[in-house]
Amino acid sequence: MYEKVIDAAQYIRSREAAAPKIAVILGSGLGELVDAATDKHYIDYKNIPNFPKSTVVGHEGQLVFGKIAGVNVVMMQGRFHFYEGYPMADVVYPVFVLRQLGVEKLVVTNAAGGINPSFKPGDLMLIKDFINLFGTNPLIGANDERFGPRFPDMSEPYNLKLIAAAKEVANKIGVAYQEGVYVGVTGPYYETAAEIRYMGKIGADAVGMSTVPETIVANYLGMKVLGISCITNMATGLHQEKHSHEKVLETAKNASQTLCRWVAEFITVSESI
Repeated sequence: MYEKVIDAAQYIRSREAAAPKIAVILGSGLGELVDAATDKHYIDYKNIPNFPKSTVVGHEGQLVFGKIAGVNVVMMQGRFHFYEGYPMADVVYPVFVLRQLGVEKLVVTNAAGGINPSFKPGDLMLIKDFINLFGTNPLIGANDERFGPRFPDMSEPYNLKLIAAAKEVANKIGVAYQEGVYVGVTGPYYETAAEIRYMGKIGADAVGMSTVPETIVANYLGMKVLGISCITNMATGLHQEKHSHEKVLETAKNASQTLCRWVAEFITVSESI
């Protein structure tokens, strides 16, 4: 794994001179942040050594380097999911590469189903903590100390200083937000009503099929993480409508402008944290 990560990082450096300290993983339908960047350079995943290929609608499959308000940033326009059939090592491989490139802070965004009955579609939720229901862990296997410790601490998976800064920015620019716990599941189906009742009882406010593996690895690698969910639908049992990926993308697209404005403004203050 270490040699593969080094190969990918060297390839990217040979094509991109900027060395961003902050990266953003863009969830389903949330790719509009790219439009806010200037001096953009694109690198297709398919050209990066050992990189998986994104197969989900709403995920473009490219790294985008650029500047947001003068701050160098790299954005993952498309992520990888366990349900696509990739081993967990491939799902989180890009996070290892980002860290090797010098990224110190990671913003993870996602489209999620609302479990908290006070939520509504279109809400944005700051992630305070996560629950891992994937049934596996991206750190299982032999540990390479060059990356991180055998037993990383997870007492603060989402950095409290980054959360405080995100709240301050949201209040400053007038963005309403919720706060809650994100539960990660494998998918690729929308959960049953019984599963949602269970998740609510164990403390989850929103559910999705990503983010948790990336958060685990980012913390393992010593990165500071901020997480934001776009509540694209209310989970099974909390409404009468049937779920569809098309509806998720539509709601995410409608909320994307607000989310991107929030994240862009957050990036401008993130360098001092």
